[in-house]
Amino acid sequence: MRRTPEPYLWLLFSGGGVVAALVLPVLVLLFGVLMPLGVVDWPTAEHLRGLLSHVLVRLALVVVVVLCLFHAAHRIRFTSEELFGIARFDLPIALLCYGAAVAGGVVAAVFMFGPR
Repeated sequence: MRRTPEPYLWLLFSGGGVVAALVLPVLVLLFGVLMPLGVVDWPTAEHLRGLLSHVLVRLALVVVVVLCLFHAAHRIRFTSEELFGIARFDLPIALLCYGAAVAGGVVAAVFMFGPR
């Protein structure tokens, strides 16, 4: 029996869906609505620097970005195959979509943990 990475890709897809449904709306509400309207005060640069100095906060942000990228990659892969009827190109589409998600995750990790 041949092993495929499909269960792991579906796991990343569902994890990304949970993050996109629960975490992103809170971030959009805070930084896109409440802070610009003045309901919540903007954090100072020192406060944000102090928050991002903790490794777990940076790791959590990288996880949020990676899961959202894999969720988007999975949606784009299957939507493009069904919408355009190009299922015969499944492997190149999968490599392109998931490769872009991995590249975006690497960029996010380098941005968060790279030299300052």
